[in-house]
Amino acid sequence: MAGGTALLLVAAFWSLIWPYLAAAAALGLVGGAGWWLWRTDRLVRTRDRAWRTADALDAGRRTLAEVDAMSGTEFEELVADLCRRDGCTEVRRVGGSHDNGADVVGRLPDGRSMVVQCKRYAPTRTIASRELRDLLGAQVHFRAQVAIFVATTRFSRPSETFAAQHGILAVHRDHFGLWNNGTPLHSLTPLNGRGQGDTAHRARWRDTYGK
Repeated sequence: MAGGTALLLVAAFWSLIWPYLAAAAALGLVGGAGWWLWRTDRLVRTRDRAWRTADALDAGRRTLAEVDAMSGTEFEELVADLCRRDGCTEVRRVGGSHDNGADVVGRLPDGRSMVVQCKRYAPTRTIASRELRDLLGAQVHFRAQVAIFVATTRFSRPSETFAAQHGILAVHRDHFGLWNNGTPLHSLTPLNGRGQGDTAHRARWRDTYGK
């Protein structure tokens, strides 16, 4: 009975009711379309973040053996990519015949400007103090606030001391392996000047690399 009465009322006042019903239907369609667009955008953004994360992880899964097989330019590009992965901005490779002692420049996540020297040397070689002095010159040339030296080998004792005395972040082979595998760059700063191992570690190094 109530249902029939409602239908009679709707029929009687249809001319007055239908604009409201049409508006409600239109609002429902707009709301549904908006929800669908929001959901699609969220899915796309989620997939994009997942892709970027996977890409960053892949960049950090290169083995040290693969890094050793890179050219100098490829190594510089890898270091630049790792800097970007860790939130550095304005990163660009400047290495070349007229690089003024720098291979990568940019800004750390906290905004400080940085200059990076990259040396993809064989593990049997050692980074000498003069190469860190060259980096200091590059720091002055580029007016950088932070200097970073990234190497695929060891630093000599004098060069390690020189880096610590002049505030240069010296990333040797062991620490580069950590960075390459996902450890953030800023986490290496407290380890600066350390981590090249004790006497037993150096003996194993000589057994592995012949020096």
